[in-house]
Amino acid sequence: MREIRQADELRPISIDTSFNRYAEGCALISFGHTRVLCTASVEEKQPPFLRNTEKGWVTAEYGMLPRATHTRGGREAARGKQGGRTVEIQRLIGRSLRAVVDLEALGPRSISIDCDVLQADGGTRTAAITGSWVALRIAINRLLAEGVLKSDPIIGQVAAVSCGFVDGAPLLDLQYSEDSQAEMDANFIMTEDGGVIEVQATAEDRPLHWDQFMALKKLADKGIHDLAEYQRSAVAAA
Repeated sequence: MREIRQADELRPISIDTSFNRYAEGCALISFGHTRVLCTASVEEKQPPFLRNTEKGWVTAEYGMLPRATHTRGGREAARGKQGGRTVEIQRLIGRSLRAVVDLEALGPRSISIDCDVLQADGGTRTAAITGSWVALRIAINRLLAEGVLKSDPIIGQVAAVSCGFVDGAPLLDLQYSEDSQAEMDANFIMTEDGGVIEVQATAEDRPLHWDQFMALKKLADKGIHDLAEYQRSAVAAA
């Protein structure tokens, strides 16, 4: 059943930064009924391809718990191989975060963000990206407070949101029942100041015209602005 909300209104958003007591950074983020646990782990080592440099690395892993959806899905670890969707999403999360990190300033260390989908109702990748930035920000703040880092390597604030045409009208932040009926849907990964990192858009029924696309972009601008406020509030409360 579709939730009653304005076309430019996000689903209820919450970000809990106290869920994991061990990780350097944590964000349990909810977009409506979608819930993703994002944890940031700092390691004082580099990936092999960066050895003999002073650059750091930020990467991500993504996975869904077996009962994150209506029916149980098998664990990918049990199958011995990640699915194509999983690989695509975790690469998206990683490059979205690296777009707002100065890897030279991070120094010769790695930060891994684990994104575990506890419950899925549309927008798991957008929730994961938005929550991952919060977990990363908290982890970096910790390194700065401890004197491990002398300058802040985070150079921007990134969030992500979905939009689509449902029943012929543009709608922000689609839940599963809306996404499954959408004539067109898109994921916008953007910085708070309006910079575009990536857009994933697909027309399901007929080609999308630019005026329709710009209607979705307008919704995304508002959604990213609102999500950035939630992110800042969560970091301040951590």
